[in-house]
Amino acid sequence: QVQLVESGGGQVQPGGSLSVSCAASGIIFSRYTMGWYRQAPGKQREFVARIISGGSTNYADSVKGRFTISRDNAKNTVYLQMNNLKPDDTAVYYCYAARGGYTGWGQGTQVTVSS
Repeated sequence: QVQLVESGGGQVQPGGSLSVSCAASGIIFSRYTMGWYRQAPGKQREFVARIISGGSTNYADSVKGRFTISRDNAKNTVYLQMNNLKPDDTAVYYCYAARGGYTGWGQGTQVTVSS
């Protein structure tokens, strides 16, 4: 069973940058699709970005051009670099790992964009 531990959240001003990371254990990391969802207060959890085992990426339209997802298979870690952050990006960001019919989730890390 996968264990995912997110880190790097925090508070930043609008227009600023922040990077969050997710360290995985208990899986053969390189074989998994890794990604991020987020959930803002009072809203449903929504897809942010994913990176498949081969390295191809997908992004939600709302973050395209501002966020970059990457992975380091040697470190079993996936990263989300967030630039030009907006107040609407405020949410708890959840890392996930998926393969076949299985999806595992991290505990989430808070990102707050506020002046």
